Amino acid sequence: MRLHRNLVFATIDALAEIFNEGKYADKVIEKTLKRDKRWGSRDRSFIAETTYDIVRWKRLYTEIAEVKAPYSRENLFRLFAVWATLRGVNLPDWKQIEPTPSRRIKGKFDELSKIRKYRESVPDWLDELGVKELGEKVWEKEIHALNQQAPVVLRTNTLKTTRDNLRSALKDEGIMAEPIKGFPEALQLEERANVFKTEAFKNGFFEVQDASSQLVANFLEVEPGMRVVDTCAGAGGKTLHVAALMENKGQIIATDIYENKLRELKRRAKRAGAHNIEPRAIDSTKVVKKLYGTADRVLIDAPCSGLGVLSRNPDAKWKLQPEFIETIKKTQEEILNTYSRILKPGGKMVYATCSVLPSENQEQVEKFLAGEAGKSFKLLKDQKILSSETGFDGFYMALLENTAKS
Repeated sequence: MRLHRNLVFATIDALAEIFNEGKYADKVIEKTLKRDKRWGSRDRSFIAETTYDIVRWKRLYTEIAEVKAPYSRENLFRLFAVWATLRGVNLPDWKQIEPTPSRRIKGKFDELSKIRKYRESVPDWLDELGVKELGEKVWEKEIHALNQQAPVVLRTNTLKTTRDNLRSALKDEGIMAEPIKGFPEALQLEERANVFKTEAFKNGFFEVQDASSQLVANFLEVEPGMRVVDTCAGAGGKTLHVAALMENKGQIIATDIYENKLRELKRRAKRAGAHNIEPRAIDSTKVVKKLYGTADRVLIDAPCSGLGVLSRNPDAKWKLQPEFIETIKKTQEEILNTYSRILKPGGKMVYATCSVLPSENQEQVEKFLAGEAGKSFKLLKDQKILSSETGFDGFYMALLENTAKS
């Protein structure tokens, strides 16, 4: 591989923003890729993948390079040199890249790879938490799986097309995708590609949605004509899936505390041809109270640590703090206690997270069922999805029924 100066410099600039300014990797990369219109798909893919790689292995690489935050440009070039050496990429003779002790880098890599927190590149506290919650064996496998690059999975929008037709349409545009067994609407790309530029995307034939995430709407057991409330809808990935399963019949009220996310949902719903979605921003407690006792189905896709999606958000390892996890668990508890009241007697509710920690998942459900708010509810089924077992995101979902008499 021959390194091009403008691509390497763009990568260094992106790393400076992510590591020193605390910006989100996906946003920084998206902005960086717009810098030069002449860059082709291979150039863009080099910047994106190299940046994500160095972010993912930050702890290991900084240890090998012997650099500490805040990172000077010289430090960042040293990290880049470690990345290149470990991948067998020949470094050019540029003044920014000091002579690189390749043998020492490889020797240090071998030595540090014997210790999990370096080998899997995680903060001490997170490694300890993973062991405490999942046990040594499961955590070892799980954090290894979460350090792999996530596959690109699409969800067919059945309001507009079928999976076979979508597959053919993508093939016509030079993108090969395979069905995934057990996921009726999913297609997995054989190679990464910018699917957002395809005609199939512009026509609303699909959304990009991980296979695990696609299970949640099906878990809710919706039917056409129902009244469904998606309480933490965000930009609406699961809302749109619910709309498709309901065949545009009935009503979906999509609520969120962030109005900008609901605006994005409106745009996506228009493209998808989903007409039964009504976004409502939660700007006061009245919005939720008005919905009490009105829904056949309630979806609580709760805010969480996001530990199940580290493969697509590797910078979360460095942004997450133990205090945040404690705070988010309190939020989850409050949301369950409050939003469960939206359900009619006899209705069903799904509580879901993209976390692999039992304290955010089954323990929250147990606590809810043991408390006042959950006394009329019963757990019908739940599902834990580990990335190490599926190759997709880590997820949890529980289906509960309100057994109160109307």
